[in-house]
Amino acid sequence: MKKRNPFFKGLIKNIFFVVLIFISLWAFLSVFDFNYFAQKNVSEASIPKIVEYINNGEVKQIEVYKNDIRVELKDESLLKSKKEPGITLTENLSYFELDQSKLEDISFVYKEDSSEWLWPFLLMVVLPFVLLGVFFFFFFRKSKGGITQTFDFTRPKAKMFVQNGKKINFSDVAGLKEEKEELKEIVDFLKHPGKYMKMGAKIPKGVLLVGPAGCGKTLLARAIAGESNVPFFYVSGSSFIEMFVGVGSSRVRNLFETAKRQQPCLIFIDELDSIGKVRGISMSGGNEEREQTLNQLLTEMDGFEKNDKIIILGATNRVDVLDPALLRPGRFDRKVVVNLPDINEREDILKIHARGKPLGEDVNLREVAERTPGFSGADLENVVNEAAILTAKNEEEKVSQRNILESIEKVLLGPEKKTRVFSKEEKEIAAYHEAGHAIVASFVPNSEPVRKISIISRGMAAGYTLQVPEREKRFRRKSDLVSEIAVLLGGYLTEEMVYGEVSSGASEDLKRASRLARRIVKSLGMSSFGPIVFGERNEDIFLGYEGAETKNYSEDTAIKIDNEIKNIILEAEKKAKEILVKYKDILEKVTRELITKETLERDEYEKLLGI
Repeated sequence: MKKRNPFFKGLIKNIFFVVLIFISLWAFLSVFDFNYFAQKNVSEASIPKIVEYINNGEVKQIEVYKNDIRVELKDESLLKSKKEPGITLTENLSYFELDQSKLEDISFVYKEDSSEWLWPFLLMVVLPFVLLGVFFFFFFRKSKGGITQTFDFTRPKAKMFVQNGKKINFSDVAGLKEEKEELKEIVDFLKHPGKYMKMGAKIPKGVLLVGPAGCGKTLLARAIAGESNVPFFYVSGSSFIEMFVGVGSSRVRNLFETAKRQQPCLIFIDELDSIGKVRGISMSGGNEEREQTLNQLLTEMDGFEKNDKIIILGATNRVDVLDPALLRPGRFDRKVVVNLPDINEREDILKIHARGKPLGEDVNLREVAERTPGFSGADLENVVNEAAILTAKNEEEKVSQRNILESIEKVLLGPEKKTRVFSKEEKEIAAYHEAGHAIVASFVPNSEPVRKISIISRGMAAGYTLQVPEREKRFRRKSDLVSEIAVLLGGYLTEEMVYGEVSSGASEDLKRASRLARRIVKSLGMSSFGPIVFGERNEDIFLGYEGAETKNYSEDTAIKIDNEIKNIILEAEKKAKEILVKYKDILEKVTRELITKETLERDEYEKLLGI
């Protein structure tokens, strides 16, 4: 069934209320008589009857207004009547047997046109139009947003950046030294363009900021806006796309026309991949509209007309899906990769976010940086903020190291679920499981040290073993990856060794182990197949995406790949089993301590190991 248009639906509803108001007003006004002499306790009387009262000397006063007559008798009763139009009251009365001498004792009052007509006029004429005007005022005010959007949807959604409060500079962005040096050239060109033009140099038309989410791409753009002192327009890539055909390309044109009037200037387009994806066969109108928007952007950046003093900044974490025409020299010809921070950069980031927070004397930001490998700048900000919230919640005066370390685990796994009650048997299973992970991690070669073991539930996990590397690793060998698989299998194998069967708690560990073994064989060339990569993916792995795989190998090869993956997992399993059997006494000791304390820190755990 076809739905009624909301605009007409609202219009019909409002018209109904207006009609209802007019009917109510008419009913209200109909009970009033706007005759000048309309009063209560006034009797109707004919002219002959009034003549009779005059002849009997009973009339005190007669008021005349146009053709209306009001007679006040000496007993204070009132009469009203009408005279014949076109003649005076005296003439009208003389038609009857009137005693003229009696008129001398009567007071005559003749009323002229006065403001008494104003109220009837206002109520019957003006008020309906006022109500109608009020109705249309509110109706069109309500629909103004939709009407304005309908007729004004081609205007660009870009906003000019205005510094509110503290100005953000490059000094407020921790780490990223090389990235900031690249961007300082852009700022320097905007401030001193003559220095570069004198050498015949051309500043890049576009700079593309690439990296995982939360690494500071937008923060860098804000720092550029704070440093450059030129007009800075910012807009999201998704704001160019609408349901109307041609709106996106029109907004791009209008954006650059606005920017031309402010040259030199900067335009920042966040989430550029929403309009910059590779062009291809369009399957829908929305896809075609996106391509037209991209075509217009390509033309404006480096087309027939030159925009030499407009610099485009783009940010995306999906550079692999961008159209090649967008990345060629003359458009986004400079790519700045913003990676996850290393340990030194994490410490600097923590110092910035710790400003304005009362830190305790025991706070060691270097230790916090060591415990947060793989954290982005946004994650670190969240850790410090959660620590401040926890401090306020506990009504403490300063943020302690304990609160910060607690916040790391909260960000990683979620809040502790101390109210979740486990049976004695389940608690023992969890303790054996986590102890198995820890023992294998402590004795397998090339593994990371254990920082903490806990069987307190967090998020989806019934317990966890926290490993933190002592130093940053950019490259990993096969032996490192096999050791990681062995650690993942430690809990599974411990349950099997102690109980003769396994629980469902190892399911996530097995998924991660299988995924890592498959990557060793298919992506890293660390198997007996040699330097061959199997399968093709559209996304870059370093950004954390594993898109749909295109199979480029035969079924026989697939069987061999499966066998190779199995052999790697079995190799890791053998290593883990040997360690668990060899150090079974330590395993039991750690398990019993975990059941008692529920959480073991690194110092407590290493005492049990005898280190």
